[in-house]
Amino acid sequence: MNEPRLSWQESGWRWLWITALFIVLDQLTKLWIVSSVTHDIQVLPVLNIIHTVNYGAAWSMFADWGGSQRWLLSALAVVISIAIVYWLRRLSMASQRLLIGGLVLILGGAIGNVIDRLRLGHVIDFVDVHWGTAHFPAFNVADAAISIGAVLVILDSLLEQRREKQAAARAAAGGADSGR
Repeated sequence: MNEPRLSWQESGWRWLWITALFIVLDQLTKLWIVSSVTHDIQVLPVLNIIHTVNYGAAWSMFADWGGSQRWLLSALAVVISIAIVYWLRRLSMASQRLLIGGLVLILGGAIGNVIDRLRLGHVIDFVDVHWGTAHFPAFNVADAAISIGAVLVILDSLLEQRREKQAAARAAAGGADSGR
């Protein structure tokens, strides 16, 4: 099936500036953490700014792989990033803004963390959310962008399923009416 070719202004590429913004924001916050945070800073009773590193992926998965995770996770993120850029080129700004928004956030977060992995061998994390002594794994701007982006992609998928069911119901109702 041949789809009409979209210009970059009509496609998801139009929002790649948001990806760039999150990459810059992520890297600037990490530079600030490395240069300025020498001790934990309590922001709220449940939120601290800290300086920690993660050699693995989310929740330190694969952190004990002896260094090979640096290259594996970086390669995986690069492949996924290329696929997202290609996908964004095929998505229409007119009808798929929620999906595009989610993908540009995921892309920005993935690239932000790849920069750390390739440059430092680990990812800098600094947001510590906790309740008493129970701590959520520390994260950073890139991780937040990936998480919010994933929620937007899932929400888009759920809304798309709902739209398809409504269209099918309308088509079935229209077919029943035309038979009278």
